[in-house]
Amino acid sequence: MTGDFSSAAERRAALTAQIQAATGIDDAMIERLVQVFYARVRQDPLIGPVFAARITDWGPHLAPMCAFWSSVALMSGRYHGQPMQAHLPLPIDARHFDRWLALFEMTAREQCAPHTAEHFVKLARASEKAWNWASPGLTE
Repeated sequence: MTGDFSSAAERRAALTAQIQAATGIDDAMIERLVQVFYARVRQDPLIGPVFAARITDWGPHLAPMCAFWSSVALMSGRYHGQPMQAHLPLPIDARHFDRWLALFEMTAREQCAPHTAEHFVKLARASEKAWNWASPGLTE
């Protein structure tokens, strides 16, 4: 059975390395993107208050966000949470998600090379489909 886990881990590592080579994404880039993005989120008049009502210490929130984007963008498997379930009880609607997406796209395009930003943006937009599926109230 150990061979199966090693084999799966090796396949994941190879996939992550392949994506890194194609996109230029690494942990430092993900951390920079997350830091800049959430600095903007905190200042945003629409979605900033939603976060401010729940997060006072951003360090513990940003570490899982880096792991999340590593898992999504690099297929690294570092994130093990359930982000949709955590966000469903929040007082948000499609306007909030649209603003989140606009801020994320702007940040990715400013912080990353064009092909790398496009990789992040494509993944963020795919999450929009998942949110609409998971929460019909967000689709307006």
